[in-house]
Amino acid sequence: MKSEVFESYRRAGKIAKESRELGISLAKEGAVVLDLVEEAEELIRKRGAKPAFPMNVAIDSVAAHYTPRSDDRLRLERGNVVKIDVGVHVDGYIGDTAATVEIGTKNWPKLIEASEIALGTAIELVKPNAPIRMIGGAIERSIEHSGFTPVANLTGHSLEKFSLHSGKSVPNILDNTTTQTLFGEALAIEPFATNGAGRVSGGRNGNIYRFVKRGEAKKPRANELLKFIEKEFGTLPFAERWCVDFDKKAQASIQRLLKKELITSYPILSDVGKGMVSQAEHTVIVIEDGCEVTTG
Repeated sequence: MKSEVFESYRRAGKIAKESRELGISLAKEGAVVLDLVEEAEELIRKRGAKPAFPMNVAIDSVAAHYTPRSDDRLRLERGNVVKIDVGVHVDGYIGDTAATVEIGTKNWPKLIEASEIALGTAIELVKPNAPIRMIGGAIERSIEHSGFTPVANLTGHSLEKFSLHSGKSVPNILDNTTTQTLFGEALAIEPFATNGAGRVSGGRNGNIYRFVKRGEAKKPRANELLKFIEKEFGTLPFAERWCVDFDKKAQASIQRLLKKELITSYPILSDVGKGMVSQAEHTVIVIEDGCEVTTG
Protein backbone atom coordinates (compact mmCIF):
# COMPACT_ATOMS: atom_id res chain seq x y z
CA MET A 1 0.00 0.00 0.00
CA LYS A 2 1.35 3.41 -0.94
CA SER A 3 2.19 5.70 1.95
CA GLU A 4 -0.31 8.38 0.86
CA VAL A 5 -3.09 5.78 0.74
CA PHE A 6 -2.11 4.51 4.18
CA GLU A 7 -2.23 8.06 5.52
CA SER A 8 -5.68 8.61 4.03
CA TYR A 9 -6.94 5.45 5.75
CA ARG A 10 -5.36 6.61 9.00
CA ARG A 11 -6.90 10.06 8.79
CA ALA A 12 -10.32 8.64 7.91
CA GLY A 13 -10.05 6.27 10.85
CA LYS A 14 -9.07 9.01 13.27
CA ILE A 15 -12.01 11.19 12.23
CA ALA A 16 -14.39 8.21 12.33
CA LYS A 17 -13.30 7.49 15.90
CA GLU A 18 -13.92 11.10 16.87
CA SER A 19 -17.38 11.09 15.28
CA ARG A 20 -18.24 7.72 16.88
CA GLU A 21 -17.26 8.98 20.33
CA LEU A 22 -19.26 12.17 19.82
CA GLY A 23 -22.28 10.12 18.79
CA ILE A 24 -21.94 7.91 21.86
CA SER A 25 -21.64 10.97 24.13
CA LEU A 26 -24.82 12.45 22.64
CA ALA A 27 -26.81 9.23 23.06
CA LYS A 28 -28.77 10.23 26.16
CA GLU A 29 -32.34 9.68 27.31
CA GLY A 30 -34.59 12.04 25.36
CA ALA A 31 -32.03 12.82 22.67
CA VAL A 32 -33.50 13.34 19.21
CA VAL A 33 -31.75 10.85 16.94
CA LEU A 34 -31.78 13.27 13.99
CA ASP A 35 -29.98 15.92 16.03
CA LEU A 36 -27.41 13.36 17.18
CA VAL A 37 -26.50 12.14 13.71
CA GLU A 38 -26.44 15.60 12.18
CA GLU A 39 -24.02 16.86 14.83
CA ALA A 40 -21.75 13.82 14.52
CA GLU A 41 -21.77 13.98 10.70
CA GLU A 42 -21.09 17.71 10.72
CA LEU A 43 -17.95 17.05 12.76
CA ILE A 44 -16.74 14.81 9.91
CA ARG A 45 -17.22 17.61 7.40
CA LYS A 46 -15.54 20.17 9.66
CA ARG A 47 -12.48 17.91 9.78
CA GLY A 48 -12.25 18.07 5.98
CA ALA A 49 -13.58 14.56 5.31
CA LYS A 50 -16.95 13.21 4.20
CA PRO A 51 -19.31 10.57 5.59
CA ALA A 52 -18.84 7.24 3.80
CA PHE A 53 -22.44 6.38 4.67
CA PRO A 54 -25.21 7.89 6.80
CA MET A 55 -24.61 7.31 10.50
CA ASN A 56 -26.55 4.23 11.59
CA VAL A 57 -28.37 4.39 14.92
CA ALA A 58 -29.67 0.88 15.53
CA ILE A 59 -31.84 0.49 18.63
CA ASP A 60 -32.47 -2.67 20.68
CA SER A 61 -33.18 -5.63 18.34
CA VAL A 62 -32.29 -3.58 15.26
CA ALA A 63 -28.76 -4.43 14.14
CA ALA A 64 -28.18 -2.18 11.12
CA HIS A 65 -29.42 0.20 8.43
CA TYR A 66 -31.51 2.71 10.34
CA THR A 67 -30.81 6.40 9.95
CA PRO A 68 -33.35 9.18 10.46
CA ARG A 69 -35.15 11.11 7.74
CA SER A 70 -35.17 14.90 7.72
CA ASP A 71 -38.60 14.94 9.41
CA ASP A 72 -37.86 12.17 11.94
CA ARG A 73 -38.45 13.09 15.60
CA LEU A 74 -37.54 9.72 17.15
CA ARG A 75 -36.04 10.10 20.62
CA LEU A 76 -33.86 7.70 22.57
CA GLU A 77 -35.52 6.16 25.60
CA ARG A 78 -34.25 4.89 28.93
CA GLY A 79 -33.16 1.26 28.58
CA ASN A 80 -32.41 1.41 24.85
CA VAL A 81 -29.36 -0.49 23.59
CA VAL A 82 -28.01 1.77 20.86
CA LYS A 83 -25.46 0.94 18.17
CA ILE A 84 -23.66 3.96 16.67
CA ASP A 85 -22.04 3.00 13.33
CA VAL A 86 -19.92 5.63 11.57
CA GLY A 87 -18.22 5.72 8.17
CA VAL A 88 -15.76 8.38 7.02
CA HIS A 89 -13.81 8.70 3.80
CA VAL A 90 -10.76 10.75 2.91
CA ASP A 91 -10.22 10.81 -0.86
CA GLY A 92 -12.33 7.64 -1.02
CA TYR A 93 -10.39 5.70 1.65
CA ILE A 94 -12.72 4.62 4.41
CA GLY A 95 -12.76 4.31 8.18
CA ASP A 96 -15.73 2.25 9.43
CA THR A 97 -16.34 1.89 13.16
CA ALA A 98 -19.12 1.20 15.66
CA ALA A 99 -19.80 0.97 19.36
CA THR A 100 -22.79 0.22 21.59
CA VAL A 101 -24.18 2.20 24.53
CA GLU A 102 -27.06 1.55 26.92
CA ILE A 103 -29.26 4.53 27.73
CA GLY A 104 -29.67 5.25 31.43
CA THR A 105 -29.73 1.66 32.72
CA LYS A 106 -27.25 -1.14 33.35
CA ASN A 107 -29.17 -4.18 32.18
CA TRP A 108 -26.94 -5.16 29.25
CA PRO A 109 -23.27 -4.57 30.11
CA LYS A 110 -22.33 -8.20 29.43
CA LEU A 111 -24.00 -8.12 26.00
CA ILE A 112 -22.16 -4.93 25.07
CA GLU A 113 -18.90 -6.37 26.38
CA ALA A 114 -19.42 -9.60 24.41
CA SER A 115 -19.08 -7.86 21.04
CA GLU A 116 -16.17 -5.75 22.29
CA ILE A 117 -14.22 -8.77 23.54
CA ALA A 118 -14.91 -10.66 20.30
CA LEU A 119 -13.62 -7.70 18.29
CA GLY A 120 -10.39 -7.60 20.31
CA THR A 121 -9.97 -11.35 19.89
CA ALA A 122 -10.41 -11.10 16.12
CA ILE A 123 -7.97 -8.22 15.75
CA GLU A 124 -5.25 -10.20 17.52
CA LEU A 125 -5.52 -12.85 14.79
CA VAL A 126 -5.22 -10.53 11.80
CA LYS A 127 -1.91 -10.82 9.96
CA PRO A 128 -0.89 -11.57 6.37
CA ASN A 129 -2.35 -14.85 5.06
CA ALA A 130 -4.52 -15.53 8.12
CA PRO A 131 -7.48 -17.77 7.21
CA ILE A 132 -10.60 -15.62 7.48
CA ARG A 133 -12.72 -18.55 8.66
CA MET A 134 -10.36 -18.82 11.64
CA ILE A 135 -11.16 -15.20 12.55
CA GLY A 136 -14.88 -15.91 12.22
CA GLY A 137 -14.55 -18.99 14.40
CA ALA A 138 -12.74 -17.00 17.08
CA ILE A 139 -15.51 -14.39 17.07
CA GLU A 140 -18.15 -17.11 17.40
CA ARG A 141 -16.38 -18.85 20.28
CA SER A 142 -15.75 -15.57 22.09
CA ILE A 143 -19.38 -14.44 21.92
CA GLU A 144 -20.66 -17.86 22.95
CA HIS A 145 -18.19 -17.94 25.85
CA SER A 146 -19.75 -14.65 27.00
CA GLY A 147 -23.15 -16.35 27.02
CA PHE A 148 -24.61 -14.89 23.83
CA THR A 149 -25.09 -15.76 20.17
CA PRO A 150 -23.24 -14.22 17.22
CA VAL A 151 -25.37 -12.84 14.39
CA ALA A 152 -24.52 -15.37 11.70
CA ASN A 153 -25.74 -13.49 8.61
CA LEU A 154 -23.98 -10.21 9.29
CA THR A 155 -20.29 -9.92 8.44
CA GLY A 156 -17.35 -7.59 8.36
CA HIS A 157 -15.96 -6.68 4.97
CA SER A 158 -12.99 -5.55 2.96
CA LEU A 159 -12.65 -1.90 2.00
CA GLU A 160 -11.24 -0.28 -1.11
CA LYS A 161 -11.28 3.22 -2.57
CA PHE A 162 -14.91 4.42 -2.71
CA SER A 163 -16.01 0.84 -2.03
CA LEU A 164 -17.53 0.08 1.35
CA HIS A 165 -18.05 -3.63 0.70
CA SER A 166 -15.35 -4.51 -1.81
CA GLY A 167 -15.93 -8.24 -2.12
CA LYS A 168 -14.38 -10.02 0.85
CA SER A 169 -16.46 -10.89 3.92
CA VAL A 170 -15.22 -11.38 7.48
CA PRO A 171 -17.76 -13.72 9.09
CA ASN A 172 -18.86 -13.71 12.71
CA ILE A 173 -19.04 -17.52 12.78
CA LEU A 174 -16.90 -20.42 11.62
CA ASP A 175 -18.04 -21.00 8.06
CA ASN A 176 -16.68 -22.37 4.78
CA THR A 177 -14.86 -19.18 3.74
CA THR A 178 -11.58 -20.10 2.03
CA THR A 179 -10.10 -16.61 1.64
CA GLN A 180 -7.18 -15.22 3.61
CA THR A 181 -6.19 -11.78 4.78
CA LEU A 182 -3.69 -10.09 2.48
CA PHE A 183 -0.84 -7.75 3.26
CA GLY A 184 -1.88 -4.14 2.76
CA GLU A 185 -5.64 -4.68 2.59
CA ALA A 186 -8.18 -2.81 4.70
CA LEU A 187 -10.82 -4.74 6.61
CA ALA A 188 -13.78 -3.69 8.74
CA ILE A 189 -14.31 -6.29 11.47
CA GLU A 190 -17.68 -6.04 13.23
CA PRO A 191 -18.95 -8.69 15.65
CA PHE A 192 -22.64 -8.59 16.55
CA ALA A 193 -23.81 -10.36 19.71
CA THR A 194 -27.41 -11.07 20.71
CA ASN A 195 -29.56 -12.89 23.24
CA GLY A 196 -31.96 -13.62 20.38
CA ALA A 197 -31.97 -15.91 17.36
CA GLY A 198 -28.60 -14.90 15.92
CA ARG A 199 -30.00 -14.09 12.49
CA VAL A 200 -31.37 -10.88 11.05
CA SER A 201 -33.96 -10.21 8.39
CA GLY A 202 -34.98 -7.11 6.50
CA GLY A 203 -38.06 -5.09 7.16
CA ARG A 204 -39.03 -1.56 6.23
CA ASN A 205 -36.74 0.87 4.44
CA GLY A 206 -34.05 2.24 6.74
CA ASN A 207 -33.78 5.61 4.93
CA ILE A 208 -30.42 4.65 3.40
CA TYR A 209 -30.01 4.48 -0.38
CA ARG A 210 -27.35 3.93 -3.05
CA PHE A 211 -26.98 5.00 -6.67
CA VAL A 212 -27.34 2.09 -9.12
CA LYS A 213 -27.32 3.46 -12.65
CA ARG A 214 -28.10 6.40 -14.87
CA GLY A 215 -31.52 6.45 -16.46
CA GLU A 216 -34.73 8.34 -17.15
CA ALA A 217 -37.18 8.77 -14.29
CA LYS A 218 -39.65 10.68 -16.51
CA LYS A 219 -39.93 13.42 -13.90
CA PRO A 220 -37.60 16.45 -14.26
CA ARG A 221 -37.18 16.87 -10.49
CA ALA A 222 -36.25 13.21 -10.02
CA ASN A 223 -33.88 13.29 -13.00
CA GLU A 224 -32.05 16.28 -11.52
CA LEU A 225 -31.84 14.61 -8.13
CA LEU A 226 -30.35 11.47 -9.71
CA LYS A 227 -27.60 13.58 -11.29
CA PHE A 228 -26.95 15.22 -7.93
CA ILE A 229 -26.76 11.84 -6.17
CA GLU A 230 -24.29 10.43 -8.68
CA LYS A 231 -22.09 13.51 -8.48
CA GLU A 232 -22.15 13.93 -4.69
CA PHE A 233 -22.13 10.34 -3.44
CA GLY A 234 -21.07 8.09 -6.32
CA THR A 235 -21.80 4.52 -5.31
CA LEU A 236 -21.47 5.19 -1.57
CA PRO A 237 -24.69 5.08 0.49
CA PHE A 238 -26.59 8.30 1.15
CA ALA A 239 -29.61 9.56 3.10
CA GLU A 240 -32.70 11.53 2.10
CA ARG A 241 -31.71 14.24 4.59
CA TRP A 242 -28.51 14.83 2.58
CA CYS A 243 -30.65 15.69 -0.45
CA VAL A 244 -33.24 18.11 0.94
CA ASP A 245 -31.11 21.23 0.42
CA PHE A 246 -31.00 20.33 -3.29
CA ASP A 247 -34.60 19.12 -3.54
CA LYS A 248 -37.12 20.16 -0.86
CA LYS A 249 -39.32 17.24 -1.95
CA ALA A 250 -36.44 14.77 -2.05
CA GLN A 251 -38.44 11.94 -0.50
CA ALA A 252 -40.96 11.95 -3.36
CA SER A 253 -38.15 12.03 -5.92
CA ILE A 254 -36.35 9.20 -4.15
CA GLN A 255 -39.48 7.06 -4.28
CA ARG A 256 -39.64 7.71 -8.03
CA LEU A 257 -36.00 6.71 -8.47
CA LEU A 258 -36.56 3.54 -6.42
CA LYS A 259 -39.54 2.60 -8.59
CA LYS A 260 -37.40 3.01 -11.70
CA GLU A 261 -34.62 0.96 -10.05
CA LEU A 262 -32.10 3.77 -10.57
CA ILE A 263 -31.25 3.71 -6.88
CA THR A 264 -31.65 0.98 -4.29
CA SER A 265 -32.52 1.04 -0.59
CA TYR A 266 -31.17 -0.78 2.44
CA PRO A 267 -33.77 -2.51 4.63
CA ILE A 268 -33.62 -2.22 8.40
CA LEU A 269 -32.07 -5.46 9.71
CA SER A 270 -33.37 -6.83 13.01
CA ASP A 271 -32.82 -10.02 14.99
CA VAL A 272 -35.59 -12.43 13.97
CA GLY A 273 -35.99 -13.52 17.61
CA LYS A 274 -36.38 -9.90 18.73
CA GLY A 275 -33.34 -10.20 20.96
CA MET A 276 -31.18 -7.28 22.03
CA VAL A 277 -28.17 -6.75 19.76
CA SER A 278 -24.75 -5.22 20.44
CA GLN A 279 -22.07 -4.31 17.90
CA ALA A 280 -18.40 -3.36 18.02
CA GLU A 281 -16.36 -2.48 14.94
CA HIS A 282 -12.92 -1.30 13.89
CA THR A 283 -11.15 -0.84 10.59
CA VAL A 284 -7.73 -2.45 10.34
CA ILE A 285 -4.92 -2.45 7.80
CA VAL A 286 -2.99 -5.72 7.44
CA ILE A 287 0.72 -5.03 7.99
CA GLU A 288 3.82 -7.26 8.07
CA ASP A 289 3.51 -8.50 11.63
CA GLY A 290 -0.20 -8.12 12.30
CA CYS A 291 -2.56 -5.21 11.71
CA GLU A 292 -2.93 -1.54 12.48
CA VAL A 293 -6.27 -0.38 13.88
CA THR A 294 -7.13 2.93 12.23
CA THR A 295 -10.32 3.65 14.21
CA GLY A 296 -9.12 2.76 17.72
